[in-house]
Amino acid sequence: MKNVNVSLQVIPSVPEERLYPVVDKVIEYIASTGVKYEVGPMETTMEGDIDTLLEIVKKAQRICAEEGASRVCSVVKIDYKNEGVTMDEKIYKYR
Repeated sequence: MKNVNVSLQVIPSVPEERLYPVVDKVIEYIASTGVKYEVGPMETTMEGDIDTLLEIVKKAQRICAEEGASRVCSVVKIDYKNEGVTMDEKIYKYR
């Protein structure tokens, strides 16, 4: 399957002082996978094979729980086209 974009926002239920450290663990994991990604102020957008990206989404939930979140709410957005879609084609003119 061609590239898709998946945006992920994790909202772990942790004390406020733990919020960024837990989110940072998720971003570290995303970086370790080798997929193309970009961190934004509200979500992280990834580019790649949909199955790979959805596995990352699943693992992100587990990371939050392992880091002490009693609950994790996540927002996931998927941009799919038959011919594939890239982050660059959507934002190149803003760079």
